[in-house]
Amino acid sequence: MNKSENPSAIRSKNEITQALLALMQEHPYSEITVKQIILEAQLARKTFYRNYESKDDVLISLIKETLHSYYNIVNTGLGDVLSTVFSFTEKNKEILLLLDKNNMLHMVLQCMNEYGPLLRREFVSEANPFNKLFEGLDSDYLMAFNIGAFWNVISMWIHNGMKEKPEDIMSMIDQYLNRSLHLGVRPQ
Repeated sequence: MNKSENPSAIRSKNEITQALLALMQEHPYSEITVKQIILEAQLARKTFYRNYESKDDVLISLIKETLHSYYNIVNTGLGDVLSTVFSFTEKNKEILLLLDKNNMLHMVLQCMNEYGPLLRREFVSEANPFNKLFEGLDSDYLMAFNIGAFWNVISMWIHNGMKEKPEDIMSMIDQYLNRSLHLGVRPQ
């Protein structure tokens, strides 16, 4: 993806992204072509390729932007991480349900695994709650552990249509973690 800050380029990227999301509501992702995106966005082919290499690039860019926004929220240290994860998931419900419908939630996990450690190194904030947890330890492995655990729970919630109350899921996780600490058992 081209990272131009030009207002026209930003507007074009937004139009392309919205066109792709609109098409994903009507068609399976695998059947959507760049030509359809261009027609839906009412943009020239060269505008698409000036900003993106492929339709996958559009989706990956959207996921990375979304993850960047999430990381900025976590970096403030306001609220607990699990509540922030659920709140952020609810805020991005439409996109996540579209990805699930197209069996593409794995793209989010892939972006988190690749992009998360880069964001952590680039934008370290003292307010980030993971700083104390990771202190003196290999943060890349711990990030992978946290991402995997959180993402599997969130993926299941998304796949189930996000019907359960986040508070109920968080309470169950909290109970599980407390039991494992009191029993001296490592989570399995």
